[in-house]
Amino acid sequence: MMSFYIPLMAISPFEERYKTEMNAIFDEEAKLRKWMAVEVALAKAHARLGAIPRDAPGKIEIAARNVTLERVQEIEAEIHHDLMAMVRALTEHAGDAGRYVHLGATSYDIEDTATALIFTEAIGLLGKRMEALGKVLKKLALDHKETVCIGRTHGQHAVPTTYGMKFALYYQELKRDTARLEEARKRIAVGKMSGAVGTMATFGKDGPKIQSLVMDELKIKPAPITNQVVQRDRHAEAIFSLALIAALLEKMCKEVRNLQRSELLEVSESFSAKQVGSSTMPQKRNPHKSERVCSLARLLRANVQIAMENISLEHERDLTNSANERAIFGESFVCVDYMLLETTKILSGLVFYPDNIKRNLELTKGLIMSERLMITLVERGMGRQDAHELVRTLAQEAFSKGRHLKDLVLEGKVLPKADAERVFDYSSYIGSAVKIVEDAVKD
Repeated sequence: MMSFYIPLMAISPFEERYKTEMNAIFDEEAKLRKWMAVEVALAKAHARLGAIPRDAPGKIEIAARNVTLERVQEIEAEIHHDLMAMVRALTEHAGDAGRYVHLGATSYDIEDTATALIFTEAIGLLGKRMEALGKVLKKLALDHKETVCIGRTHGQHAVPTTYGMKFALYYQELKRDTARLEEARKRIAVGKMSGAVGTMATFGKDGPKIQSLVMDELKIKPAPITNQVVQRDRHAEAIFSLALIAALLEKMCKEVRNLQRSELLEVSESFSAKQVGSSTMPQKRNPHKSERVCSLARLLRANVQIAMENISLEHERDLTNSANERAIFGESFVCVDYMLLETTKILSGLVFYPDNIKRNLELTKGLIMSERLMITLVERGMGRQDAHELVRTLAQEAFSKGRHLKDLVLEGKVLPKADAERVFDYSSYIGSAVKIVEDAVKD
């Protein structure tokens, strides 16, 4: 029979196309090292309490440096248990200290504690990404605090605002997301060393001391109570925090996409000299990077549902969380890390089109200043409702006849010319926008 060699190909785009520095935190090699770090910490705790020889932890720690992922996978192929495969490989290299590897622990004492270490490291990396994005948003906010543009509500022209307001708004939301992620980090940075159902029975009276010593060694906190696992509300909160970050990134990128529409074209993604927008329409300059961010946000939100369903495990635990967590944990962190990097690049290279911004401000021929006209009439003594009705009538006439609202105001002698000129100067109708922006991005 003829055999064919089939090269190993990546199935997940997060292994190649969307790969980031985050991959190294979640890959199998990193997970193995974290598992063994917990095993070493457990051995040190036993030794401190006099349960095993004082030199055993050192031997186990040296052994951990010599264990290879290949050997662990080889053992797993035989016994079909990944954690025990690590235990056996570590025991092989530990010599006479091998008898003390994994003493009194259950698999998820090791796995969940290691997951806390992994999540903590991953959140630390995201913190750096968010800080970098914050700097870009702050610069854009301050650079464009006086760049007047049309504000849109319900997809319609409303009143003038500034681009600085947009970016300062995002900056503040990013700060909230950063705070939420830090809160999630505090709650996920816990481990357990409590045995099969959380009673610590295998450690006898020293159970609480063992757990405390292990977590002190690993610089995380012990969970106050567990069953066989650390409760999954902690993990769900972390994934939800990632989804909130993704939602903000989607919000910003959706705004770029909309403002890059041919009819608007106030801003756009940068477009390199050799970049191709379409395989059939050579003129296209698609906002494909922003679209990609929006697409990935949907994936991250879907993972939240899975994380939520993992909370309600049966009795002291079942295994229904295990398989999907192998996918959603690493995938979610790599996904949001890629999105943060991509959004930071998009906003750093954002192109502004001042002529189009001005054109869109003037598109409705003064109708966007109806609010200011009404307020001015009230200030001059007219009742608020009467002023509203007068301006509404004039605005309807201007719209239906395609005329500028200011011309109707002057023809009807509603305001003197000097006052009318002031009212229809959109650049001077941004209220406290500049101060709002400056205050919003203060550190």
